[in-house]
Parts: sequence; C-alpha cells; structure tokens
Amino acid sequence: MTEMALGKALGAGLRQAMRDDDKVVLLGEDIGKLGGVFRITDGLLDEFGAARVIDTPLAESGIVGMAVGLAFRGYRPVVEIQFDGFVYPAFDQIVAQVAKLHYRTQGRAKMPITIRIPWAGGIGAAEHHSESPEAYFVHTPGLRVIAVSNPEDAYRSLRQAIASDDPVIFFEPKRLYHHKGEVDLDAPLADASPMGLARVVRTGTDATLISYGAMVSTALQAADAAEDEGISLEVIDLRSLSPVDYDSVAASVRKTGRVVVAHEASREAGVAAEVIASITERCFEYLESAPLRVTGHDIPYPPAKLEKYHLPDLDRLLDAVDRVLDRPNSLTGADA
Repeated sequence: MTEMALGKALGAGLRQAMRDDDKVVLLGEDIGKLGGVFRITDGLLDEFGAARVIDTPLAESGIVGMAVGLAFRGYRPVVEIQFDGFVYPAFDQIVAQVAKLHYRTQGRAKMPITIRIPWAGGIGAAEHHSESPEAYFVHTPGLRVIAVSNPEDAYRSLRQAIASDDPVIFFEPKRLYHHKGEVDLDAPLADASPMGLARVVRTGTDATLISYGAMVSTALQAADAAEDEGISLEVIDLRSLSPVDYDSVAASVRKTGRVVVAHEASREAGVAAEVIASITERCFEYLESAPLRVTGHDIPYPPAKLEKYHLPDLDRLLDAVDRVLDRPNSLTGADA
C-alpha cells in the first residue's frame, strides 16, 4: 500500500491506463506542458508524448467533439474539463452524441470516452469554478456517472472507467485533491470492486446517511459526532450516481428504517430527490419516518466568502438525523 493524495492517485490511474492500452489518449486545456490546473496530468507528456497527451484550444465543445471522432476510430479518449462550470459549452456534444451514438447505431459504434470533471465547491474559487452539475448527466440515458471520495477509489474507478466501453462522466471532488489515503497500486484491476457498486463506509443501526464525493467525509464526521450521543449511523458512499446500486441502499434502509441523503448540489430535482423516491418505492413498509435531504440551496453558487453557508455542514446533517429519529431541539422545515 502506498499513501498518496487523491490528485496523485488520479494521475497514477491515468499513467497505468496509458501503459496498459496505447489507444488511451488524453485531451484537455493545459494538460500537457503545465500538467493541468491541478497537476493531475503532471509528467504524462514527458512519458507518452504530444500525440497521446494533447493540449487543446479553449473550446470544450471542440474537445468533446474530437473525443467522439477518436472513439469512432477505436481510441479511448480521456477528456479533462478544466472546471465543472466549463462543461456547459460541451453539453450538446455530451447529451446528443456521446450518450446516444451507441444506441443510434444499434451497437455498431462504441463511445469509450471518459470525461473527467474537477467538481463542486469548498476551495474558495471564483464564479463558474464550484458547480455541481451531476443531476444533468444522471438524467441523461446512455451515460455512466461516477463520483469518487477517496484516493483508492479514485485510482481504481478511473482505470475502470477508461477500460469501460460505456461513456463515463467522472466527477472528482477538487477540495479533496490533497487529502491522502492508502492506495494499492499493485492489486489487479479485476479484483477491484465494480465501479457501479455503492460502499458501506461505516456500519450502523439507527439511521442510514447516504452521500457521495466530498460529502462522504462530512457524513463520517456526523457519524462520529452522533456516536457521542449514543446514535449509530450507517454511512453509504454511492460512488456511482448512474446507475445507482439500489440493492445496497435498500439493504441498509431496511435495517435502519430511517434515511438522510446529503449532497452539495441544489435541492430541486437533485440526486437526493431521485434516491429518496426510489427508496420509498422499494422500502416503504420498512420506513419509520419520512426520508430527508440535506443539500445546497437553490441559488447560483455564492461568492467564496459565503460558500460555508451554502455547503451542507456537520450541524445541518445532525439536525436532519435528529428529525428522522424524532429527537427534540431540531430545526423545523421539510428539508435541511
């Protein structure tokens, strides 16, 4: 096992994928000589050359369009969108081409494209640099959507995404790029947990707390704090947002009978709403209270000095836990 930061683990995953398959090529703004804004691709240009690590113009639609053409010719392109808020110019290419061409050609064309998106807030960035657009892509049939929360998962899931014949939107929580954890660089990829499966990060009996990405760390902090009050929380990292591993989610909810879903994207029509609707369909007779959401507010992402009021925090998660457990002294309202 090697201790490394999440960003370094992503770079190691890219490097190994490129060594494993010479059809893997990288495209993005400043990913070559600069090594990417977050230095995820640092050193890859020197090792693999400019034909496989391609510095592109500042044109996201053109970058994804180039990836579509490369996929048609048998390559496995990996696109880096420099920041989450910059993906919107490529939205038409992603939903109209990347997500649909396999279906449109009745399986004759594959789209093994991985679109890496540094994602979400918490770093004090400027406008358009802290978006959470995952619901747009979850709503789009034909795409896998992955959100990682730790270095080991980042390394494994990125390699799995690149090896997959399905197009994958790969969300990387940028505020965790420097967070460290152990990574097994030598374990065979075949032994890794499939990227579509959820992971029970912490077992518990009183309520299920479901999240993904950087919010998993906040959920674990909430579980630690709740334990001090005698409350046992089970924490689930969804990992895959499309498809969702509802078997694992339902197994937990049937055990605890109570559920809170947390993410930092806006509340309206977010991933939490779909997860709660699906839990209600599958587990209605097991629920002891109405499931709750803890999310970002329905506003454009605020200025850096105000983002701490927008992002779900420990207090908001614990308040929702109190409410599903019908404990006193919680805030009022349908959702946190």
